[in-house]
Amino acid sequence: MSHSFSLRVYYEDTDLAGIVYYANYLKFIERARSEWVRGLGVDQGRLRAEAGIVFAVRRVEADYLRPAKFDDELRVQTEALAVTGARIELRQEVWRGAERLFTAAVTLVCLTETGHPARIPAEIRAVLAPVHH
Repeated sequence: MSHSFSLRVYYEDTDLAGIVYYANYLKFIERARSEWVRGLGVDQGRLRAEAGIVFAVRRVEADYLRPAKFDDELRVQTEALAVTGARIELRQEVWRGAERLFTAAVTLVCLTETGHPARIPAEIRAVLAPVHH
């Protein structure tokens, strides 16, 4: 099961060459992750307020395959590959139509508000876990 998030490239997203500045892909995939989690019914603000836990990016391995340009319509695909007690492994890809522009392997971890490792609550793990057919 994967989640799709659409966005348009604005002028502010581009560099002097008129292509998307590399760091902005991280912003694009962050927005997509937030919408993916929200779409699954996970309220991150409530999770922090009630359980005192947050999700943080631990690792990103990114491949920039082709440039996106001003006014492109992009789609970010997010797929959970593994969910363990305190870690979420994702694959995220940015597409322009049928053309894959960017891919990232993202590791999220669950932390207390003071930055210490925490377990992901079972009910959250259940909704985030990948579905295998």
